[in-house]
Amino acid sequence: MTVPEDTERIKSCCAAAYGNDAVALVLGESYHPGGLVLTRRVAEALRLRPNQRVVDVASGPGATARLLATEHHVTVDGVDLGESTVANARSTTEKAGLGDQVRFHHGDAECLPLPDNVADALVCECAFCTFPNKEAAAAEFARVLRPGGRAGITDVTIAEQELPEELSTLAGWVACIADARPLQDYLRILADAGLQTLRTETHNDAIARMIDQIDARLRVLRMTSANRLTEAGVDVDAVLKHTGLARQAVADGLIGYSLLIAEKV
Repeated sequence: MTVPEDTERIKSCCAAAYGNDAVALVLGESYHPGGLVLTRRVAEALRLRPNQRVVDVASGPGATARLLATEHHVTVDGVDLGESTVANARSTTEKAGLGDQVRFHHGDAECLPLPDNVADALVCECAFCTFPNKEAAAAEFARVLRPGGRAGITDVTIAEQELPEELSTLAGWVACIADARPLQDYLRILADAGLQTLRTETHNDAIARMIDQIDARLRVLRMTSANRLTEAGVDVDAVLKHTGLARQAVADGLIGYSLLIAEKV
């Protein structure tokens, strides 16, 4: 699949969507399937050690960065495309007393604002599939990792069959579906960047649960906080239509969720 011509529009829409307060209301603290439970699984697979330096790509509200700093005593550089998202993550992290361990940077995954060979490990949760130029992002992962450093990625995967047309729209990009790839495509992209995959795991149940949670929360919010959703520009009926399509695609085996660990060679 080629990089779409409206790349900047896609990036802008994703950054705006995930910086929206309504997203936190619907998704909770962790913006990815499996939540912090799966984050801990990634950290375990990365074999993090105290005082290591970790890069969190598409760090969102900073929940993962704060967990890694607290539970593994590492320092973390979070990078996110949304300026308001970065500002909020910094504020929350300072209030948590973790400002010396966790730093957030405004930047693009395809051009990380960090030096070469600076990180012992890198995490990227449910975001690689949204990057228009995945090859460029993978090359950046490899660039900032030290030799032998590991990348832990969790992401949406799709079967070889085409997704329903409604899931291939701009809304599908924002929802981490439209440009998801088969797992083997991710492995190839990483390998071409110099990242050798050591381990893969399937966690399809995580994405199924998240779809159900989003659906349930939206229905409750429509009854209790309709004005807030309207002010945030959330079309509940449209989102529920997408969750229904996504749920069926998961049931049909068209959409899954995987964890992979790759090492810089």
